[in-house]
Amino acid sequence: MKKALTLLSIGLIFAGLSCQVSAQQQIRFGTDATFPPFESKAVDGTLQGFDIDLGNAICAQLKAKCVWVENGFDGLIPALHARKFDAIISSLSITDERKKAINFSDKLFNTPAFLVAKKDSGLKPTLDTLRGKRLGVQQGSVFESYAKKYWQNQGVEVVSYPSADAVYADLVVGRLDATLDDATVVSEALLNKPQGKDFALIDPQVKDEAIFGPGTGIGVAKQDEKLLTQLNGAIKAIRSDGTYDRLAKKYFNFNVYGE
Repeated sequence: MKKALTLLSIGLIFAGLSCQVSAQQQIRFGTDATFPPFESKAVDGTLQGFDIDLGNAICAQLKAKCVWVENGFDGLIPALHARKFDAIISSLSITDERKKAINFSDKLFNTPAFLVAKKDSGLKPTLDTLRGKRLGVQQGSVFESYAKKYWQNQGVEVVSYPSADAVYADLVVGRLDATLDDATVVSEALLNKPQGKDFALIDPQVKDEAIFGPGTGIGVAKQDEKLLTQLNGAIKAIRSDGTYDRLAKKYFNFNVYGE
């Protein structure tokens, strides 16, 4: 009887420890906070944006503590592999190329890609008008991949920058003729501000399913299948209970989730 009680006591102790670990679980999300309205820094230095809100809502659903780790966009996947954080939330497009290195959660959102140039430039997202021009893109982005595949070897000078802000700065002062970017991000960061008044999204929308993928997702290391399952369950839950739509309405007046 004493032995049975001892085993029972040990079992209860381990059960208690298990519950404690679960309650204290934390998820470290890597992000590059230079893509408003998805991820950026407030005046006081805190992180803000739709991706940040989604990450915090996912952690709340999983009863986990969210820890945000800032990292340059081009180095997010290498940093994930180096275990500097557990997952990536940073407007990371789900592409076949990236799937070779990491796994993706279910889709978070999907926003269109557009060429951005001066309103009177006459430029279009075509070789005929871009040949001989300088096009700035975010290093490591799907926009860089598109520009290099279709334009770089056809007479368009594609210039890669470490951050989107650096692209916009050079575009405004005339060092660049155009940029290719997420329409929502560039509208928030440039076009809706005084310095962007002379620039516009240039029709038509730039499309390529193979490069841009179906939208963005959370990047997770290949071996972290349990975490991926947890994240997908949380995404489904916040989509079902109205949390996703409530957060989206803070930033957008259109269906950011897409089809």
